[in-house]
Amino acid sequence: MFKLIVALVKPEDTDEVVDAAREAGATGDVIIPARGSGRKEAKGIFGLTIEDRVEMLLFVVSSQGCDQIINGINKVCNFEEPGKGVLFAIELENVFGLQRHLSKD
Repeated sequence: MFKLIVALVKPEDTDEVVDAAREAGATGDVIIPARGSGRKEAKGIFGLTIEDRVEMLLFVVSSQGCDQIINGINKVCNFEEPGKGVLFAIELENVFGLQRHLSKD
């Protein structure tokens, strides 16, 4: 009934991804600062390691609207391009707190 869309993006792409998701039907989001190592070695300055900063964007959406939101996000961020991030969706079970989004069938 619900899916979790996860987008791992560079901080400078966050606003554009959130706007695209909302335009496609997402009603809320959670943004978590994170860091990733990817396939490349981290660069260093003065012996300190600098790791790539990313933001993890989470959207809980209805299963029916998931594809539209995923496509909207991918359209603005083009995750097929190397280094743009990762985008995926996961089926959710036992979701609480979203009663207003449930169908009244």
